[in-house]
Amino acid sequence: MAGLRPFLTTLAATALAFVALAQVADAKPRKAHHGKAHHSKPSDVLTISGAQLEPLAFGQLDGWADDDHQAAFATFMASCRPIMRGAKSKTKGDKRLMYRALAGVCHKAVDDPPKDGAAARKFFEEHFRLVRINKLGDREGFITGYYEPIVEGSLHPSSVYHVPLYKRPPDLIAIGAKPGTFPNNGKVGRKNGDNEVVPYWERTEIENGILDGEKLEIGWLKDPVDAFFAQIQGSLRVNLAEGGALRLNYDAHNGHPYTPVGRVMIERKQVPREQMSMDRIREFMHADQDAGRELRRHNKSFVFFRATGLKDDQEAIGAQGIPLTARRSIAVDRHLHVYGTPFWIEAELPIATEKSETKFRHLMVAQDTGSAILGPARADFYYGAGDEAAKIAGRHKNPGRFVMLVPSAIDPVAAAREVPLPRSRPSAKEIAAYHAPEAKPAEKPKAKAHPRGKRHDG
Repeated sequence: MAGLRPFLTTLAATALAFVALAQVADAKPRKAHHGKAHHSKPSDVLTISGAQLEPLAFGQLDGWADDDHQAAFATFMASCRPIMRGAKSKTKGDKRLMYRALAGVCHKAVDDPPKDGAAARKFFEEHFRLVRINKLGDREGFITGYYEPIVEGSLHPSSVYHVPLYKRPPDLIAIGAKPGTFPNNGKVGRKNGDNEVVPYWERTEIENGILDGEKLEIGWLKDPVDAFFAQIQGSLRVNLAEGGALRLNYDAHNGHPYTPVGRVMIERKQVPREQMSMDRIREFMHADQDAGRELRRHNKSFVFFRATGLKDDQEAIGAQGIPLTARRSIAVDRHLHVYGTPFWIEAELPIATEKSETKFRHLMVAQDTGSAILGPARADFYYGAGDEAAKIAGRHKNPGRFVMLVPSAIDPVAAAREVPLPRSRPSAKEIAAYHAPEAKPAEKPKAKAHPRGKRHDG
């Protein structure tokens, strides 16, 4: 499917486009009530801020029949477990309409799981509707990749293992967060000697030892570049010198904004934009340690970790609280999307080689998030662990076409039917009149005349 097809072909479609200009609205399907249409209540409407939607049919998806639907269903089912637990709780769980609708689909999946790929495909087609989703005014979304680094480390510092990884400091405060939670964005600080909340220490201060003596070290690495990229990815596997592995996951951040160091290098003309990749950043940092340190400190953001207790054969844990699935799990903007939402994504990606020539047509599931993942058609693909996953993820900066699978209990066109159409576009004559300079007042006539602006009735 090349580009966004013209959509303003019917009255309902025009109404939907108008909804997108403010907020895309999804509503439950109408129900017949004594022969009269049932109008959706405001509480039935799910809004996706800054998005535009286009309903599609499954037959319009390029490559839909060729995907491994059974593998996609297994990933979806992994999301269903926390969704169903949350739906049962009166205090926990997402209160949004999409969450409740997904819980309904999940119960059907548990009651009658498909036995093979053909049945899995039928399940998705019977229980979901399709809407292409984009940021307002955009034709495509944006895709990056991430992975879980595997590095060498130790539980104890030495001349070899001298780069600390820290657990969350006890004086780190997430301002306004619910007890027991630490959001991946928002205001963060610490209390000073006057009991005032001030910004937490930034990267330079932490790397210079401001946390020394606090007993926060959770492990030690050989390479500061490995530690830097582990913070960007949000998880890592540390092969310990003492034997075994230490599995770490994101736990908190210092509240300072994330600055992509690749962008800094491009602005300095150290690497051409089209050649920028994670490997190029690593090469630069390793070639000149002082310059690498200075570059890293442009990113004031700093991440703290926690031990997960995962086994070696388990994937990293995503924000939904479940192990991710390589090449099926994606990170999305959690403020706009609900974990467990399936997305059909079409793109040409640099997977087989460094060129964006691999045809990617797969069903993915939202199971993670990230502070840099913002917008309705923005995704970070999880590629698994290790060097090969790192190479693929590191060269991802690609446009893509996003189609969201919405539970059939939600009718994405229903809300549009109740929204008034936008005012007609002004004519060229009206636009010219609006921009024309204000006319000077006419000179007072000598003869008696009716005052300007008054109606002449005689």
